[in-house]
Amino acid sequence: MKVVAVTACPTGIAHTYMAQEAIEKECKKRGYEVQVETQGSMGIENELEQDTIDEADVLILAVAIDVEDGERFEEKIDSGKSLSVDPGEMIKHPDKYLDQAEKL
Repeated sequence: MKVVAVTACPTGIAHTYMAQEAIEKECKKRGYEVQVETQGSMGIENELEQDTIDEADVLILAVAIDVEDGERFEEKIDSGKSLSVDPGEMIKHPDKYLDQAEKL
């Protein structure tokens, strides 16, 4: 399975990167391909290319703020292939949310 994700929190420091790590660890454990874009105090890092987004099976938005350049993700959202979760919840329960993502 190919997973793309965006993580972002209001201050763009701790939860942004902790959620990124949680997603990457859980995906690696499951043998999934994963790319995570972070949107934090440093701006956008690891920016996802449109073709990468389009090829992904699922999009995870672990965000507590509006996503920059969000129109890139509209097709995944409109097709029901996205999951939105609070970054703090993703940090605590990555297995639960990856299970939900699998069912999309």
